Amino acid sequence: MYTVFIIGNIASGKSTASRYLESRGAFRIDLDQMAKDLYQPGSEIVQRLAEEFGWDVLNADGEVRTGVLAARAFATPEDTARLNNIVHPVLMQRLSDMLVTPFCTAGYAAPVLSVVEISVAADFVEAFNMADEVLAVTAPLELRRERAIARGMSADDFDARASRQPSEEELQALATTVIDNTAADDGLFRELDAWLADRGLSDMRRPR
Repeated sequence: MYTVFIIGNIASGKSTASRYLESRGAFRIDLDQMAKDLYQPGSEIVQRLAEEFGWDVLNADGEVRTGVLAARAFATPEDTARLNNIVHPVLMQRLSDMLVTPFCTAGYAAPVLSVVEISVAADFVEAFNMADEVLAVTAPLELRRERAIARGMSADDFDARASRQPSEEELQALATTVIDNTAADDGLFRELDAWLADRGLSDMRRPR
C-alpha cells in the first residue's frame, strides 16, 4: 500500500484533491474528523481536556464545547502545546491503526493507495514517517481568499485563519511533492491523474 499525506492551507484545494483520489479508488482519512471523533463524552481524552482547560469546556451532557475549548487552547502557543500533548499521542496511534491494523487483521487486501488529509501540517510533522510521500496542494494567498469568499466565508474569517497558517513557501518546504492549484479543479484533476500515472496507481480499481 502506498500512503500519501496531503497538506495545504485554507482554500488551497487540499480537500478537493483528497476526495478526487478517493473517487479514483483510494482509501481516504480526514485527520481533522478523526480528531473530532476522539471527543466522546466520558472518554479519557475528554476528561483530560476538562481537567486541563476547565470543566466548563463541557456542556451538561459531557460533550466538548469546541468553541470554548478552541478559545482557550489557541489563546497562546503554550496553550496549544498543552492541547497537542493531550490529543496528538492518541491521534497518532489511531492513525497508525487505521493505516495498518485493519488490513493486516481483517483478512482482506489493503488498498493500493491511502490518502491522509492534514489541515495543520506543521503540527503533525512527527507523523510524516508513516507516509511514502507528502503532497502539498498550493495556490496564491489572494486567489485562495477569493475562493473562500466565493463559497461563503467572510473575508475577516479567512484573514484570521490564514494568519495562523504557514506561508506557501513554508508549506512547500514540508512536502516531497508540490501541486500548483492556481488553475482550480480541472487543472488539479489533470495534475493528480499525472501524479497517479507516474506512480503506477492509475488502475487502483482493477483487481491485483
